[in-house]
Amino acid sequence: MRIGSHKPMPKIKMNKNCQTMKCFKLPLLLVLGAAAALSGFCAGTAPVSYSPAVLPGKGLAQHDFLYTGEAREERLFIVRGGQVVWSYTHPGRGEISEAVLEPNGHILFAHQFGITEITMDKQVVWNFDAPAGTEIHTAKPIGTNSVMFIENANPAKLIVMNKTTGAVEHQFGLQAGDTNSVHRQFRRAQVTAAGTILVAHLDSGKIVEYDWNGKALWSQDLPNCFSAVELANGNILAATSANLIVREINCKGETVWEWTAADAPEYKFSYTQVATRLPNGNTLINNWFSQPVDKIDPNHAPVQAIEVTPDKKVVWALRSWTPPADLGPSTTIQILGEPSAAENGVLQRQ
Repeated sequence: MRIGSHKPMPKIKMNKNCQTMKCFKLPLLLVLGAAAALSGFCAGTAPVSYSPAVLPGKGLAQHDFLYTGEAREERLFIVRGGQVVWSYTHPGRGEISEAVLEPNGHILFAHQFGITEITMDKQVVWNFDAPAGTEIHTAKPIGTNSVMFIENANPAKLIVMNKTTGAVEHQFGLQAGDTNSVHRQFRRAQVTAAGTILVAHLDSGKIVEYDWNGKALWSQDLPNCFSAVELANGNILAATSANLIVREINCKGETVWEWTAADAPEYKFSYTQVATRLPNGNTLINNWFSQPVDKIDPNHAPVQAIEVTPDKKVVWALRSWTPPADLGPSTTIQILGEPSAAENGVLQRQ
């Protein structure tokens, strides 16, 4: 057959409801999609790794601790000897932003829309519901019968309440950065050794020390500051949430020690909400990661906390997302059996 002598291709019949390109669009996309999928398969795309398969430390046996976090359910756990020895699910709506195991064995916890105190046999012995339109994300025992908390509201305020009578023993107003949405206004607050109050202004991006009249005595800018605690040396240890920074600051506002996510490149961090300086000089850093994690390789799932030495070496990493110790997201880890303000009886006080 000579070139050019072939018969012309038959025309494709089209009706007014079907144009040629429309008729062939779906098959073409399927072919292209299959090719792309095959290409990805052949390329051997690896799943995302949030942590090394082998972690440093002793897992759940590294420390005894109280554990809870901002999650879809209000769950609390006590881990001792490497096992969950106690757990409780509170039938509330909200997230647990802070919890404290008290010397009497009770647990006081702030859960967004209220504060609750329970016994080890899971009986509620005290409860305070947040007023409509407000949120509570921090609660600390004051003496043996009072509680200090911050009411995220418009206007916001710090309150000390008597648990027996419900009377407000002390309060002062706090200036929030956002009065339209109360959720991000404030998180942690702590009474210092000098009797002042240290407040983390999450939405304003700063730490402020107040006296009991609400006068600001000291302030330090720190974006996304979720928590700030006074250390034994008088410095402040602060943790930022989305910024993934933990910083020790002196009274002059100078950074004397700092950890960032870049110091642990083998791990992927989401929100480093809280940091705790341990008696051995190491720093425990919580890593809040939103649920669910069931689609992630369990051998490389996000860690819920790391412990780092002063030179930033990771000596312990906690990863516990599966039964019988599915701890969920991490916000509060109170180390037990070692000196701590609440467990050993040195309660926050005016």
